[in-house]
Amino acid sequence: MSGSAATGSFSGDAGEGTRAVRAGLPDPVKYEPTLPGPVFAAHFHLPGEPTGPYTYGRDENPTWTHLERAIGELEAPGQDDVETLTFASGMAAVSAALFSQLRTGDTVVLPNDGYQALPLVRAQLEAYGIVVRTAPTGGDAQLDVLDGAKLLWIESPSNPGLDVCDIRRLVEAAHTRGALVAVDNTLATPLGQRPLELGADFSVASGTKQLTGHGDVLLGYVTGRAGEPMSAVRRWRKIVGAIPGPMEAWLAHRSIATLQMRVDRQTAGALAVAEALRSRSEVSGLRYPGLPGDPSHEIASRQMRRFGCVVSFTLPTRARAERFLDALRLVDDATSFGGVRSTAERRGRWGGDAVPEGFIRLSVGAEDPEDLVADVLRALDESGR
Repeated sequence: MSGSAATGSFSGDAGEGTRAVRAGLPDPVKYEPTLPGPVFAAHFHLPGEPTGPYTYGRDENPTWTHLERAIGELEAPGQDDVETLTFASGMAAVSAALFSQLRTGDTVVLPNDGYQALPLVRAQLEAYGIVVRTAPTGGDAQLDVLDGAKLLWIESPSNPGLDVCDIRRLVEAAHTRGALVAVDNTLATPLGQRPLELGADFSVASGTKQLTGHGDVLLGYVTGRAGEPMSAVRRWRKIVGAIPGPMEAWLAHRSIATLQMRVDRQTAGALAVAEALRSRSEVSGLRYPGLPGDPSHEIASRQMRRFGCVVSFTLPTRARAERFLDALRLVDDATSFGGVRSTAERRGRWGGDAVPEGFIRLSVGAEDPEDLVADVLRALDESGR
């Protein structure tokens, strides 16, 4: 087992806050820091045969090891047969999980309502002679196109539409047909759901978002059970070289210590904002999986422990949406999500998402929920004048 295997230092019963604070830390050594600083090394002393955990900086790094153990302890607590590999970005992790498993002639099933970069991924997969089928996330529609697939890619909740599928049901159907399953866990985070416990082969995520939560780190990871599929992901990382910098890995590990506090605060704020928006006549298409009455609430409640920090809704026109964003004072007009400072954007400005012109993706930060609600409602009032 490599240095990035989960250490099993916590039982599955440990509290999530305790686990987040302690995850991935090395055994204490007198006069050494609790979390060692980043190791900036391209090569390591290596006399004789090239064996041992650290040989060359593109393959392994002690700072990655601590971070990978931390993520593994969150994604699959108490499971020693799980390993995590970190990458330079979320898309590097997504690409590794897909391209390491698929060959010319294989078939992959993707969501057609997922992250806006997936159409670019689809084009590249098809250029390599891989057959791509798509279906929406909601209603478990991917079940209808699974036959003959090598890999099923699930994004639940989907970004930006926040639809949810029954992950366990899709995993069982895919495995029955001989397909691997990867779940994009970016929006949920390991504190929201654990795809491996739902049967998935891979949990893939952008650590750029809520996992690190401060908008200052680009990072991605793949977590899966030790074996050939994860070995293939490791080979892909070695070949492509899409590795995280030591400083980024260290910052990410430091940030994970506050994950539970941030997630709980942001989830409470997101629910408060969603409840406030529910009463506004100019708001349509309101989605938040944690909101009773949301189309995904029942399924989400069965497989998620927390419902995320993102709320989506639509205003009547593009102009109204832009006026709303301009009127916000506590919410930055910025892309991405999951940060401690709230952000929002008119998602249609990027293209690639099948959303109305007035569609808003709002990421709730760690501000006081009552202040955020007041700001959102005031901005809606002002934008309607």
